[in-house]
Amino acid sequence: MRDRGSVVIIENGKVGLIQRTKNGSIYYVFPGGGIEKGETPEEGAKREALEELGVEVKVNECIEEVEYNGTQYFFLSEIVKGTFGSGQGEEYTNLERNRGTYLPIWVDVKRLSSINIIPKEVALKVQSLFK
Repeated sequence: MRDRGSVVIIENGKVGLIQRTKNGSIYYVFPGGGIEKGETPEEGAKREALEELGVEVKVNECIEEVEYNGTQYFFLSEIVKGTFGSGQGEEYTNLERNRGTYLPIWVDVKRLSSINIIPKEVALKVQSLFK
């Protein structure tokens, strides 16, 4: 079990997600990953945003905590520097990982309840914040 920090970035009615294709299935996740030793959840979320998306973020409030193989923290965040989609984390550079593909994309907030997004409860929470 490992705690995770994730960012929820919303701009112009769209949320930044990672489209994952793995073992023939397509699903979406909020950018984030495991919190390393000595990191706070906020620091882990910031590092993961840089690795996965290529952006530096300002981490704001935690909008959801989900218990699943540890605690997952989801922070409303804002891009302060960088280009969305230019991440250089090992997800993109280590082709021997064999964990499927990662594609940073923007998805309309209104579509969150109709796509296969994990965890669903966070997607629904984000949608409820922007109705």
